[in-house]
Amino acid sequence: MASTKLKSVDVLVVGAGVAGTIIAKELAQTGLKIVCLERGRMLDAQHDFAMPYAHDELKNVRHSNILQNLSRETLTFRNAMNETALPMREIGSFKPGECVGGAGVHWSTITYRFLPWDFETRSRTLARYGKDQLPADCTSQDWGITYDELEPYYDQFEHIYGVSGKAGNLDGEIQQGGNPFEGPRSREYPNPPVQTSHAGALFSKAAESLGYHPYPNPAAAMTRPYTNPYRLMLGECMRSGFCPSFGCATGAKASPLTAVLPALLKHDNFELRPLCNVIKINLDSDKKRAVSVSYVDARGREFEQPADLVILTSYVFNNTRLLLLSGIGKPYDPVSNEGVVGRNYAYQTGGRASLFFEDKVFNPFMAGGGLGTAIDEFNGDNFDHSGLGFIGGSLVWVGSVGGALRYHPVPAGTPGWGSDWKKAVAQHYNRSFSISCQGACQSYHTHYLDLDPTYKDAYGLPLLRMTFDWHENERKLSAYATSKAAQIGKAIGASTMNVNPVKGSYSIVPYQSTHNTGGAAMGEDPATSVVNKYLQSWDVPNLFVVGSSAFPQNSANNPTGTVGALACWAADSIKDIYLKRPGVLM
Repeated sequence: MASTKLKSVDVLVVGAGVAGTIIAKELAQTGLKIVCLERGRMLDAQHDFAMPYAHDELKNVRHSNILQNLSRETLTFRNAMNETALPMREIGSFKPGECVGGAGVHWSTITYRFLPWDFETRSRTLARYGKDQLPADCTSQDWGITYDELEPYYDQFEHIYGVSGKAGNLDGEIQQGGNPFEGPRSREYPNPPVQTSHAGALFSKAAESLGYHPYPNPAAAMTRPYTNPYRLMLGECMRSGFCPSFGCATGAKASPLTAVLPALLKHDNFELRPLCNVIKINLDSDKKRAVSVSYVDARGREFEQPADLVILTSYVFNNTRLLLLSGIGKPYDPVSNEGVVGRNYAYQTGGRASLFFEDKVFNPFMAGGGLGTAIDEFNGDNFDHSGLGFIGGSLVWVGSVGGALRYHPVPAGTPGWGSDWKKAVAQHYNRSFSISCQGACQSYHTHYLDLDPTYKDAYGLPLLRMTFDWHENERKLSAYATSKAAQIGKAIGASTMNVNPVKGSYSIVPYQSTHNTGGAAMGEDPATSVVNKYLQSWDVPNLFVVGSSAFPQNSANNPTGTVGALACWAADSIKDIYLKRPGVLM
C-alpha cells in the first residue's frame, strides 16, 4: 500500500483515552504542535448518550456499541504455552473501548489509588517474609517509582476527574469514615462521598460488628455540580443504574469526553484525528529514534505522520502490540525468561459471596458504577500473610448493579434455564446482592503477551496472543478473601448464600474485569522493564509508553486512578525535563 507522508509535528499521541487526553492537554499548554490519532469514532455526548437511547442494554451491553470491533481486530488466547491459541470472537472477560475516550467512556468510575505496598511489592515482601514467600516463578517487581512520588499526581488526577470520596489518611492523620489503610494524601477529595445504598448500609453494620472499617468507594461520578481545573462543568449523578458499559446521560460521569476533551479542543495547536488506526512506529536507521508512525484512515488510505516525540497511550494490549509490530525492545521469551516486551502480563483475581433474602428488598436500578462500600483489611499487605501461601490481597466490597438483561441472580442448584429458572430470577432479582472480592494478581514466567503466529487482523498484521491462567497464589488469595466475604454475609443474615472463589482455569468467556495490565512494564532495570520510571522507552528515548501496560503486576484496586496519575506524572516529566534537554532521562 502506498503511503502519503505528512508534515512533521512536535508531538504525536496514539490513543485518545484517559492517559492520552490528559498528556495532550498538559503539553498543548506549551504551544507545541500536537496530533492525537484515535482508531475509534468521535462521539457527541449530548447526542450519542441522550435519553432514552443511553439506557439501551441490548445496544450497549449485548452488541457492544462503544467497544472494540472484534471482526477487524481481536486477540488470541490460551491458558498454557503447549496449547493452540484461538481468537476471542465476542466481548467477554474484558471490554476494550473503541471510540474517542476509549474504555474511559464506559468505565464504572471507581477511582482508587494503589497502596504504597503495591509499588514496592517485591522488596517489601522479601523484607517482611523472606524469599520463600514469593512463588518460585513470580516475576513481580518494584515499579521504580514510589507512592510518595506519585501522590501529587494522584491528587491532580482526582481533581481533574472530580472524584467523590472520603479521605482516610490526611498527611498521616487517620480520618474517621475513610479508608485507614490508604497511603497518606495531601488533601481531601474534591467532592463528598457517594451516598450509601441499602445493601451498603447492611454491609457496613456487619463489617463494623466484626471489627472492620468500612468506607465509601471513591468514584468519579459527581455528588454535586463540579467545575474541574480545566474549567469544565460536570453535573450531579442521578444514580440511574446505567454506568458500566454505558455513556452518561446526565454528564455526571467524568471521562475524557467530559473532563478533558472540550478544553483540549480549544487549543489551536492540537488536532484530533479519529478513525485513524496506527499500525507501526517507524525508527531511524540506528533503531534508536522514532521518526514517524504509519496509520490507516477510515477510507483505507495509509499515511506516515512524522513527529519529534511519540507517546503511546492506547489500551494495554495495543501499546504492547505496537511495540512488538515495530520491533522496539526485545520480545519476551518465556523459555529463557529473557526479553521484556510482553512480559509481566497480569489480570485481577475475582470471587464473590452472593446473598439471598426472604425479608429484605433492594432496588437494583438505584445504582451507579462507583456506588459502593468496601473494607481494606485484606488488601495488599495490610494483614499478616505468614503461613497463608500467597502474597497480595483483595478489596471486599458491596457495589450496585443497574439494568435488567445482565443481572439475574439465583441460588445454587437452580436450573440453568426453563420455568424454574424464570421463577427463581423473578423471586430473587430484588432480594439479593453480592459481596465482591477483587484481588491482586502477580506476574509469572508463563503469563505473557506475544504476536500470534497464525491469526492476523484486517490489515494482515499478526494478532496479539495472550497466555494466562490462574496461579496457585491467586487461587489461595481468592479462597481466603471470599471466606471473609462469606463471614460478613453470615453476619448480615442472608437466608442462603453462594460462595464462589476462583477455581480451576481462567476462562476468557464470562465478563470479569477490564483491568488488564503489563506487557510494557516500568522499572529500574532495562533487563526486566520496557520503560523507566518516567515511562520513557529504554531503547528509543523519544518514545513514551503510558497506561496500565506499565504495571509490573496488578493491584487489587481499580487501575484508572493510577493510569491517570501516571499520565500526569509523565506529562510533567516531559515538560519539565525532556523538552528542556531531549534524551535519556535515566
